[in-house]
Amino acid sequence: MSLKRVLIPLVLFAVSAKAQTSTSPIDSTLNELHRSASKADGKTYFDLFTNDAIYIGTDAGERWTISQFRDFAMPYFTRGRGWTYTPRERHIVVANIPCECIAWFDELLDSESYGTSRGTGVLVKRDGKWKIAQYALTFPIPNDLAKGMTAEIRAYESKQRH
Repeated sequence: MSLKRVLIPLVLFAVSAKAQTSTSPIDSTLNELHRSASKADGKTYFDLFTNDAIYIGTDAGERWTISQFRDFAMPYFTRGRGWTYTPRERHIVVANIPCECIAWFDELLDSESYGTSRGTGVLVKRDGKWKIAQYALTFPIPNDLAKGMTAEIRAYESKQRH
C-alpha cells in the first residue's frame, strides 16, 4: 500500500474533525462521569458507558470490559467509597465523517490521592446520547523523571516474574 493511499484519508479525516466547546454534551457526559464517581453513584457512573466499553486502568494488568470493571468498582460504590478526579483541562474532538457520532478526548485531572492524572478515551453517540466506549486513566510522568520511573517499573516487573 502506498504512503499516499494511507496519508490522504488520514489528512481528510483530521481536517473533518472539529473541537467541542466546554459546554458540549460530551463535556457534560465526562463531567457527570467524574461527579458520579466522586459521589459513589455506581448506577449513574456505569450508565455513561456503552455495554461493550473497555476501561483501562493505571496498572498494566487493568484492561477490563465494562462488566469486569463494574464487578471491581461496585463494592466500593456500595460502601460509599468513590474516587475524585477534578478536570483541569480537557480537549474533545468530534469526527464528522461519516457522521458526528464518534469523539475522542484527553483531559488532565487533579486527584488528592494521586496528584496529576490523565484520562483519555472515545465516545460514541447512541440513541442521541454520548456514551463512553473506552476510557483510560494514566499517570503522566515528566520527561525528566521518566528514566528513573521506568527503571523502577522494570525492576518491579522483574520481581513479579520470579
